Amino acid sequence: MSVLSAANQKQVEADLVSDGYLTPEKLAELKEKAKNSSMPFFSFLVSEGHLSNEALTKVIAKINHIPYVNLSEARIEKEVLRLLPKDLAARYMAVPLGQIKTRLVVAMLDADNVQAVDFLSKRIGRPLKVYTASEEGIQNVLKQYADDVEADVTKAMGGTLTEKEQQEILEKETQQGKNIKTIVEDSPISKALSTILEYAAKNRASDIHIEPLEKELKIRCRIDGVLREIMKLPKSTEPPLISRIKILANLKIDEHRIPQDGGFAVAVADKTIDLRIAISPVVWGEQVVIRLLDKSGTSLKLEAMGYHGRALRTIRKGLERPNGMILTSGPTGSGKSTSLYALIQEIKDDSINIVTLEDPVEYKMPGINQIQVNSEVGLTFASGLRSILRQDPDVVMVGEIRDRETATLAVQAALTGHLVFSTLHTNSAAGILPRLLDMGIEPFLIASTVHTVIGQRLVRRLADNKEAYESDITEKQAVIDNLGRLLPKDEASRKKVAEDLGYSDLPLATQNAYTLYKGKDSPETPGGYKGRMGLYEVFEIDEKIQQLILKHSTSSEIQRAAVEQGMVTMREDGYLKALAGMTTINEVNRVAAAEG
Repeated sequence: MSVLSAANQKQVEADLVSDGYLTPEKLAELKEKAKNSSMPFFSFLVSEGHLSNEALTKVIAKINHIPYVNLSEARIEKEVLRLLPKDLAARYMAVPLGQIKTRLVVAMLDADNVQAVDFLSKRIGRPLKVYTASEEGIQNVLKQYADDVEADVTKAMGGTLTEKEQQEILEKETQQGKNIKTIVEDSPISKALSTILEYAAKNRASDIHIEPLEKELKIRCRIDGVLREIMKLPKSTEPPLISRIKILANLKIDEHRIPQDGGFAVAVADKTIDLRIAISPVVWGEQVVIRLLDKSGTSLKLEAMGYHGRALRTIRKGLERPNGMILTSGPTGSGKSTSLYALIQEIKDDSINIVTLEDPVEYKMPGINQIQVNSEVGLTFASGLRSILRQDPDVVMVGEIRDRETATLAVQAALTGHLVFSTLHTNSAAGILPRLLDMGIEPFLIASTVHTVIGQRLVRRLADNKEAYESDITEKQAVIDNLGRLLPKDEASRKKVAEDLGYSDLPLATQNAYTLYKGKDSPETPGGYKGRMGLYEVFEIDEKIQQLILKHSTSSEIQRAAVEQGMVTMREDGYLKALAGMTTINEVNRVAAAEG
């Protein structure tokens, strides 16, 4: 906030009244209250919520005859941000808005400070056109510099590399001498890779895709389940960048014909993140996919993950069983392993021995005996499971059932008094049972061992800055079509149905319109979303479903029986979460298919 003279302070007070922000009576009352505060009067008004900082900045700008701009929700293009370096912008609290001929247009916190404006103009070597903006507005734009990872990478590499420079870096990166650690740490490619990893970690990315094209290298990140292109690099950066990743992951740097897998851990954004590396040869070079395993922001509480009502009660009922199988299904990256860890967290106790077999061990949990699969030395899921059963376990978690041998051993473990958790790749919870039949497991063994089945997908969660709106005709019909059987029909049943489904304040099925929610797009919440949560369908194997298994019934027949039993499908769970303001109907439709 600008330093005001006594005369200007009087003028600000007068303008606050004339512009309708305060009445004369309210102004007098607040001035009296402010006498007991150590803060300046206008700071007191803002801190107590009587006046927004944005309004105060606007009034002061008018008195100082400086144009004002509200940047609190502004989005500035990357090309514009590059007109003023990030370090100068942060130091002088000045952000670029564009350019007019030779003049750079900037918004400053202290725009009436002639000396500061003149000094900044000399630093960047061009005249300025200056606007006033609030501290919140300036900070909003400063945060957007973090999104310009391409500029940061280019700066780290010292600009675009020539072919000769690229060859020199490649030779340094790949030499096997005693000084390689020092050379690698100081190289531009290492700094570029660190910048990319730091951007991915700060933006909660689950994967980084490094994809070679004919004339350039494309970098994409999967954030909240959606891939987004973040930058393109010159083709000359491809060999040294991929060689650097191979060195860190202990892979063969001179092997370009076959896929390679590896991993390493890095410290970025003040936390340690495990990375899984998968490199595959493609037409224009080698593609690298880096999976980021960041456990710091993951909750292993069933409720926090999105389990509610019937689904939660069914799971907890299954966890009370001393033996049998609890299986979860879904595509790659749908959170199956996290669900298994949450189940373990739910029952973990010193009185039971829990042993896991995983590829890889994603969450290291104290009090749990976790085994890492290593096929190179013969430690597969099948051989590891045989070993586990000789370790006197009470609960066994098998990361994934991939083949008949592992499936058979898991079923035998459940038959011999163990509680077994595992995952399969299927499109729905009901698809698990026919999948086990396809693996050659006898129907009577499936019917007698599997007792709880979970299907899941992940959807993007609405950020806190969401806003409510009334559904249109299409959205209303979609809610009726998908939730008509579940929503309460009258006021008398509303509370009972809400408690049963685990969502409070459910609307009536007969309403004219439904209250839905949408997010506000911002640099921190792209599309209005931040983070993800699960959509789930959970059912237990009752006598009717056991008979269907024995008859080799299809997954659609088992699905119908589970719904009759009371199962809430993934799509229905998604629509319930949309009504509760957790996500949107469009997001649910994107992820969960309609029932046939």
